[in-house]
Amino acid sequence: MAAPSRPRSQRGSAVVDIVLVLLVLVPLVLGIVQVALVMHVRNTLAAAASEGARYAATQGGSPGAGESRTRGQIDEGIAGGFARDIAVRRVVLGGVATIEVVVRARVPALGLGGPGVDLVVEGHAVAEQPPEQP
Repeated sequence: MAAPSRPRSQRGSAVVDIVLVLLVLVPLVLGIVQVALVMHVRNTLAAAASEGARYAATQGGSPGAGESRTRGQIDEGIAGGFARDIAVRRVVLGGVATIEVVVRARVPALGLGGPGVDLVVEGHAVAEQPPEQP
């Protein structure tokens, strides 16, 4: 027994249905992937900035050492090309001497290139003071 055939007016409608569904689903999935990528890069940069600030804040640490540590952490966690600019400086927050590391980065669309999302993350650590000499 042969399978019942579709009426002539419905032939090819499955292709149209698939195209219409894909027009909605593909941008949605790509958007979710982009958000996940941006969040991953932001969290990695924030962790690297905090680590660099802690390293520069240790007794005998320098802003250059903090920048180097931050770059190293970014290179290990994600591609180093994400971090466009790393600034390390001494600031006073709430009356406490603090080291601040600011990382500026751009995350391209889906990590491939083109327009991207600009990120600015900061890391802070209380600067250690050398012990007083007797």
